[in-house]
Amino acid sequence: MAEATAAGGQQILPLIEHLARVGRRTADACMSGCLRSRHLIALKLLGEHGPMSQHAVGAALSLDPSNVVGLLNELEERGLITRRRDPADRRRHIVELSAAGSGELDQTYDKLGPVEDDLFKALTAAERAALHDLLTRAVSGLAPACEPGGCTAPPAGECTAPTAGDCTEIRDER
Repeated sequence: MAEATAAGGQQILPLIEHLARVGRRTADACMSGCLRSRHLIALKLLGEHGPMSQHAVGAALSLDPSNVVGLLNELEERGLITRRRDPADRRRHIVELSAAGSGELDQTYDKLGPVEDDLFKALTAAERAALHDLLTRAVSGLAPACEPGGCTAPPAGECTAPTAGDCTEIRDER
């Protein structure tokens, strides 16, 4: 695999953070009341992979368990997901996208289209598609492997940070 390091001042993260900040401001102004990014990502994960354990959702999103509970509580209060006890292990919760969650996800993505069109107006359709593919691959490289039955987290002690130099958090054994 080719080494993926930044060449002479071509740092990507500051650009992504700037675009995200501008995009959030625009989206907040144009899409009040819509889902936030963290909600969208969680709902999209459930839509693509089907019902998952609460732990698997947290692992797939690289979230601390206490943050997962807060996120899922917000989504459940809005009727966008359902949580139920796993009949095979009553200590586990299974999380599933509800019909309302699927509809809200579709509506939010429809409203997000014009925001992204404005944000990325300097790019051609092919460049936007390439950017989407590249970012999707980068995100997939961070996440554990997800299968319909759930996600497999990185082994205990493995760094979950984007690069080894950022490794300040080690996944604890569960």
